[in-house]
Amino acid sequence: MKNIQKPVYITTKDFLVSGESFQLVYDSNFKMLVTTPQPAVENLSDYYESDAYISHTDSDKGLLPFLYQKVKQRALKKKVQLITKLNKGCGSVLDIGAGTGEFLKVASEKGWEIQGAEPNEKARAISEQKGIHLKDSYSKFSNQKFDVITLWHVLEHLPNLHESIKAIENLLKPGGTLLIAVPNYKSFDAKFYKEFWAAYDVPRHLWHFSKESMVKLFSEEIQLKKIKPMIFDSFYVSLLSEKYKTGNSFSLRAFWIGLWSNVHAWSSKEYSSHIYCFKKASKAN
Repeated sequence: MKNIQKPVYITTKDFLVSGESFQLVYDSNFKMLVTTPQPAVENLSDYYESDAYISHTDSDKGLLPFLYQKVKQRALKKKVQLITKLNKGCGSVLDIGAGTGEFLKVASEKGWEIQGAEPNEKARAISEQKGIHLKDSYSKFSNQKFDVITLWHVLEHLPNLHESIKAIENLLKPGGTLLIAVPNYKSFDAKFYKEFWAAYDVPRHLWHFSKESMVKLFSEEIQLKKIKPMIFDSFYVSLLSEKYKTGNSFSLRAFWIGLWSNVHAWSSKEYSSHIYCFKKASKAN
């Protein structure tokens, strides 16, 4: 039997580190795009070795990092408010891909019992300076269960996607809440910038999800309860996309595209990024 070749959705490149080209191949089973070829797991860390990779630093030097950090501080408070509301109070939270520990720091200040995992050594060191101790892998928590698990723009980075999802589901208490934020390749800004869309971020982003993907990827135990838009993402992503496309560090057009992406999404419901709020089924009485 001949292998049926999956269609290439778009060809893009690593604008941040290597300059290498990658194809995004459409997976019809899960309605998502797959970065192809994918680096070997042991080589993935090489593609994060850049001072410009903003999730692993608290730097606000330069226009884009400055804007990112300013928006992030407001967003962190909103995220903690969200998990508290969904959990109906404080509890235990595991943040996977915790970066420099900023989300956990705010959560701890609001009364949450915190744990986190971050594979990047430099980011863990910055977190440690804040008094937030992170493990290097969420597998280190395999004997624990949590009220809430969060992955803020992290799921797209995880190798062995289906195995990772199964492991994460097992870390969640019955009745627990799982929050996942990911970019949306069906958004207006993605379609406008095409191969220059910054949220493709190959090969650090191994997977590229749609709303349909997020329904199909999880087991029947994990029930999608709510989808929330991430309004500010379209502006930041458009600014970075414009930089990749034109070389300009600042562009008024990028703000316009970010705004129009959100306006367009009012009717299409396809925002630049979404937060997916899942609930794990409670055990039967």
